[in-house]
Amino acid sequence: MTKRLLILLGLLFSVAISAQEFKFENETIDYGKIAKNSDGKRVFEFTNIGDAPLIIENIKTSCDCAVPEKPEKPIMPGEKSTLTVEYDTSKTGGFSKIITIFSNAKNEVKKIRIKGYITK
Repeated sequence: MTKRLLILLGLLFSVAISAQEFKFENETIDYGKIAKNSDGKRVFEFTNIGDAPLIIENIKTSCDCAVPEKPEKPIMPGEKSTLTVEYDTSKTGGFSKIITIFSNAKNEVKKIRIKGYITK
C-alpha cells in the first residue's frame, strides 16, 4: 500500500513540475469607438510562463463576426507569441465577444475578450 502511495505521489509531483501556462499582456482589447468598415484586426500578446512547450490546439469565438488566428508552432518556455483576431466592422453598434482558447496549458481553457463600438 505504501509503495502504491509513493508511486502515485511521484506521478502527481512530476505532472505539477512540467505544467504549461501562459500570461496575456491584456486579456481584453477595447477597440473604443471606431468607424464602420475600419480595420478590425487586433493582436493579443502572451508569454509561455510554464516550463514546457505550449500548444494552442484550437480557438473558438462567440460569433462568426470575429476570426481568430492562432500560432501554428509550439511556444517554448519564456517565449512570447501573438494571437490575432479580426472583427467584422461592417455593422454599426456596440459589441463584446469572447474568444475561447483551448491548449495544453495547466488550465486547458482560457477566455479573452474584445469589445468596442462601431459608428456610422
